[in-house]
Amino acid sequence: MAEAASRIRLDKWLWHARFFKTRSLAAKVVAAGVRVNGTKIAKPAYAVGPGDVVTFAQARAVRVIRVETPGERRGPASEAQQLYTDLDPPKPRENTVPSGARSEDNSRPTKRDRRKLDLHRSRALE
Repeated sequence: MAEAASRIRLDKWLWHARFFKTRSLAAKVVAAGVRVNGTKIAKPAYAVGPGDVVTFAQARAVRVIRVETPGERRGPASEAQQLYTDLDPPKPRENTVPSGARSEDNSRPTKRDRRKLDLHRSRALE
């Protein structure tokens, strides 16, 4: 009986830990494919507990999180951070606009600017 109390639905836990704004959004991400301890899970009702490692996509990044506690409610962010340990913290975003591009005046980029952007993107993919 104690084991059942220490486990919670995956979509509910992701929502409690504030990785997603709504529980339905968390359920959609789980349905698209999440890994728990290396096993692909597609059911939002899959139960997770302390020690499980959850890998999922969030905002163009892959998050690797270890569940510490199941949580009882969706509280403030400081309380939500107690629910998990981030095994691979997200890296700070890089400035994607190369120097020389027109980012200050909010006008449309010129053909030359677009070529610089495309060149920068192709180098980033390599």
